[in-house]
Amino acid sequence: MAIQPLAYRMRPKSLDDIVGQTHLVGKDKIIYRMVKAKQLSSMILYGPPGIGKTSIASAIAGSTKYAFRMLNAVTNNKKDLEIVAAEAKMSGTVILLLDEVHRLDKPKQDFLLPHLESGQIILIGATTSNPYIAINPAIRSRTQIFELKPLSVADIELTMERALADSERGLGTYDVVLDSDAKTHLATASNGDVRSALNALELAVISSEPDDEGKIQVTLEVAEECLQRKSLAHDKDGDAHYDVLSAFQKSVRGSDVNAALHYMGRLIEAGDLVSISRRLLVMAYEDVGLANPQAATHTLSAIQTAEKIGFPEARIPLANAVIELCLSPKSNSAISAIDAALADIRAGKSGEVPDHLRDGHYSGAKELGRALDYKYPHSYENAWVDQQYLPDRLLKAKYYEPKLTSKYEQTIAGVYEKINNNKSE
Repeated sequence: MAIQPLAYRMRPKSLDDIVGQTHLVGKDKIIYRMVKAKQLSSMILYGPPGIGKTSIASAIAGSTKYAFRMLNAVTNNKKDLEIVAAEAKMSGTVILLLDEVHRLDKPKQDFLLPHLESGQIILIGATTSNPYIAINPAIRSRTQIFELKPLSVADIELTMERALADSERGLGTYDVVLDSDAKTHLATASNGDVRSALNALELAVISSEPDDEGKIQVTLEVAEECLQRKSLAHDKDGDAHYDVLSAFQKSVRGSDVNAALHYMGRLIEAGDLVSISRRLLVMAYEDVGLANPQAATHTLSAIQTAEKIGFPEARIPLANAVIELCLSPKSNSAISAIDAALADIRAGKSGEVPDHLRDGHYSGAKELGRALDYKYPHSYENAWVDQQYLPDRLLKAKYYEPKLTSKYEQTIAGVYEKINNNKSE
């Protein structure tokens, strides 16, 4: 039989054994109080991988002595749920940890709902996706939602120390010397993912030869080799992905070059050129906009270059684009203008197209009065003539409000003002 990984073996048996997540399982906190009062309710635990969702579920079961079963919403079928329900009917209550609960399909959901209502199955759903977005309202309304946080460096170091000292479930039967810099690297580079840190530690221990004194020395070099490069708490469909993209755009909008480079670096490490490219183009038009129109052209050129050369060199043109966008003057006048126009349209404020602007290129248009009084601007001085363009209902509407943050927009704002002043009332 295969030996379970260290992170699996070291799962806590009770709430008192849990490291971190004190805002939920600390003394007198919500989950602690639920277990102490024996008033458990179904819940959703969400957060990045490896931060204790399964551990909390296991600890709740251990603290309450209820039967504990683990299923996956994708790989396990309805028959597996029926077996859990039958066990719950016989024993009274079963705690069901359902991983990837956001992937629960409708037949499985419909089967589960009455068992959740009766309390025979206490569901602990685990997900890396924001449940307010990804989970069906029928499940969400029957559960309490708790967000877990990445573990601190101190939390992960404490967990590794426990694993090294535990002879029954951990690595206590080995005589291990964990160098301080190796310990710090495992705790830091794992980015809050204790599962990654523990499994890297175990690999470092069992793959190293003892020295002449029987000691296993885990150095920084060994730790780096066993941990490899940590994949970020970031997957392209998960909640963290959108958090990083949001922080990326807000950093550019706020002209913080260093923060913007940091968040783009995280996207680069995840190899997500598609998201970077799309977001850069959005920012070039949404946040820089008319304050520096050339930035959009430069951004597109950088993206095209990045796509041709690929990573790791793609980081260079992308960095050029980010720095220019960050340090360009900002104007959201274009997006504000179109959103204001759309708001009127969606509110039913549209009206008829004026007759002189209507299409006159068909038989019978003249008889209908279409395009008869249209004035061709190019026939007038400066290619402009005063005539009505907006529908009657919107004659006074003004959507574009210039932002005077750059010379370019100051120039077009002057043209805009001159046109408005020359219009007849």
